[in-house]
Amino acid sequence: MTLINDRTAQTDAPVLDIVSERWSPRIYDGHSPVNEDALRSALEAARWAPSAYNRQPWRFLVTRRGSSAHETVLNSLIGFNQGWAKDAGALVVVLTETVGEDGSPLPEARYDAGQAAAYFTIQAHANELLVHQMSGFDPAVVSQAFSLDETLVPLTVIAVGVLGDAGDADDAVLARENAPRTRRPLSESVLVND
Repeated sequence: MTLINDRTAQTDAPVLDIVSERWSPRIYDGHSPVNEDALRSALEAARWAPSAYNRQPWRFLVTRRGSSAHETVLNSLIGFNQGWAKDAGALVVVLTETVGEDGSPLPEARYDAGQAAAYFTIQAHANELLVHQMSGFDPAVVSQAFSLDETLVPLTVIAVGVLGDAGDADDAVLARENAPRTRRPLSESVLVND
């Protein structure tokens, strides 16, 4: 089985090409280093994401393939994700603060950190880096390994790199990569449009 080349989304309304062409691959080139300039630009885009009261509650752990930090993050992933994410040039953990400087809870922080992750993703794609966000990891392993303060919560791990050769992927990964890109219709997501 080979990889379908065109992963462009079929949208219900026109969107920017960068949005329709973005996808989350599971096949990375295990030999290509991550483009450091592109990675820095993605992090800079994340820095400029909007946040409530400009609190910027996000933080990042950036780990590159071959480092002990990358191995630590890789080992926090569930088995299926470990199988393909090992080849990503970098694994980036998105963290969020759970309380403000005054000790009060930050209920909007997860939302804001999610926006930072989205800005990261779009900028990375614009710079020809591919990313795949994962919830399949153990946040406690990451927190302990990096001695994170209890107010910082790992939300997602993002695999970052360049597309690999589909011939090197196993059948389970190829099946997911070749599955149709689908979303529920826009009309089912917009509950009120008055």
